[in-house]
Amino acid sequence: MHLTPHLRNVIEYMLRVNKDTDEEVALEACEFWSAYCDAQLPPENLREFLPRLIPVLLSNMVYADDDESLIDAEEDGSVPDRDQDIKPRFHSSRAHGSESVEDDDDDIVNVWNLRKCSAAALDILSNVFGDEILPTLMLFVQTKLATSEDETWKEREAAVLALGAIAEGCITGLYPHLTEIVAFLIPLLDDKFPLIRSISCWTLSRFSKFIVQGVEHQVGYEQFDKVLVGLLRRILDNNKRVQEAACSAFATLEEEAAEELAPRLEMILQHLMCAFGKYQRRNLRIVYDAIGTLADAVGGELNKPAYLEILMPPLIAKWQQLLNSDKDLFPLLECFTSISQALGAGFSQFAEPVFQRCISIIQSQLLAKADPVSSGVPYDKEFIVCSLDLLSGLAEGLGSGIESLVSQSNLRDLLLQCCTDDAPDVRQSGFALLGDLARVCAVHLRPRLPEFIDVAAKQLNTPKLKETVSVANNACWAIGELAVKVRQEISPIVLTVISCLVPILQHAEELNNKSLIENSAITLGRLAWVCPELVAPHMEHFMQSWCIALSMIRDDFEKEDAFRGLCALVRANPSGALSSLIYLCNAIASWHEIRSEELHNEVCQVLHGYKQMLVNGAWDQCMSALEPPVKDKLSKYRV
Repeated sequence: MHLTPHLRNVIEYMLRVNKDTDEEVALEACEFWSAYCDAQLPPENLREFLPRLIPVLLSNMVYADDDESLIDAEEDGSVPDRDQDIKPRFHSSRAHGSESVEDDDDDIVNVWNLRKCSAAALDILSNVFGDEILPTLMLFVQTKLATSEDETWKEREAAVLALGAIAEGCITGLYPHLTEIVAFLIPLLDDKFPLIRSISCWTLSRFSKFIVQGVEHQVGYEQFDKVLVGLLRRILDNNKRVQEAACSAFATLEEEAAEELAPRLEMILQHLMCAFGKYQRRNLRIVYDAIGTLADAVGGELNKPAYLEILMPPLIAKWQQLLNSDKDLFPLLECFTSISQALGAGFSQFAEPVFQRCISIIQSQLLAKADPVSSGVPYDKEFIVCSLDLLSGLAEGLGSGIESLVSQSNLRDLLLQCCTDDAPDVRQSGFALLGDLARVCAVHLRPRLPEFIDVAAKQLNTPKLKETVSVANNACWAIGELAVKVRQEISPIVLTVISCLVPILQHAEELNNKSLIENSAITLGRLAWVCPELVAPHMEHFMQSWCIALSMIRDDFEKEDAFRGLCALVRANPSGALSSLIYLCNAIASWHEIRSEELHNEVCQVLHGYKQMLVNGAWDQCMSALEPPVKDKLSKYRV
């Protein structure tokens, strides 16, 4: 690397320029620290500079006098938002499998500036150097937090920001003092300066995991309660920035706390619905998010008449008030999706108008796309995606209770249109709904079953598979769900689908998508289970890569289905798996426990069948090639 011999001089120079009076110059220099760590350059070159660098970053984290956020610091909660205040939002389509969506909850302000860049650099340095930075940093933080004069509030605010920035990287060193740190932050939620209130919300949210873990001890329980009540109070703040920070922090706390929230549900709902009546448009979206997160966190606990009386009337009133073309409907649709899944059958009293409206939104948007002039509605595919996802939530929540709604609608034909749409995210949500409907009312899909399966198979056999992998993932999952419900009716396309799944399993490393590999292995197993006679003759082509994929899947009912298919194939064509026997044994050993006694016995028969088939020491040879833990696991089958 060309820089290496000059690195000390470069660091020295950047450190000096990072204090430049011209903020643009200082900002450029400040970018260097994150870039240095991201490039994974040797940390020791930076280590000796830390005692000088950290104070520079900390002093640059203090609000500049012309920072736009200072203008937002008045009591502005009753001032309506302008359209330009409302950031565009993006809905992420439903995905089935082990994909996780990273949510950037650290968006403290909207504009990148020296303050934010310095906080980001401190965050990264704390992750690289851990507790080493604490002595220098905590000296600054304690000094700044000890002052209480009005004119030093910006320094106090920067010290709270610093604590939040290092919450992850320095957690080991901070851990023994966290109870005191949290106790110190709680009163700051009521500080007279709104920007101290808002940063205190954010910093407390960064310690959510610890705050929730402490619940089992009396002191921790009281502290959790104080944080919860403090954030709820700030949700009803008169300042929009504080409202936003409190709602986001509360959503983070909800995710960590889950069932711990159940005893406090009434109080939480009252505060959230009070905010719902008070907020302007932009922050309303964050309330929807907090309500949705609450529903995800507490699940069925929400399904009590007292809670529904607080929660549902304001949401339904808003639902009736918004037009089908109003983008403020998106976060409400998402919120209803979470609520319908949490309430399960309890949502049935609200289901019909919600279902009908989703159908009419999808219909009018598909019409607007086909004929923009006469439809009178501007086309926006996000309306379709959100509506499909809400219908998926209804199918998941209501189960077979959705059947009467589906039977009286044209959902089947609309869904087929969505599954052939040119927009990948519309197809992705379409196939998610197809799979959800297959589970609960496959009978209503039957009239167009060949078309659904044909269009789903096409998603798996495309030269651009890497670009539309989430669509393929959902399509693959939906085919498997259909197979177990319609059984033999799927036989005409079994070989077509298998010819698409096998290359996916064989190129698993190149594709590098855990969800798609898992779903392909499960769907192949489900097809083998319902039509073993069609699949068995082709076993040799895919047994090895299939067994490797099966051994990666966590224990659940989908894995059980796949193994029923595996056993059915071996019964039909035992020699087809002989060359992959070691991989088959590894796949069987990947189970912690097969809960179904019937499947356990089938697997046992497979192993004993091969033991009898392999004579003259061939079985022992196979066993000796296995890793000791695998042999241990197989001992429960007495082979």
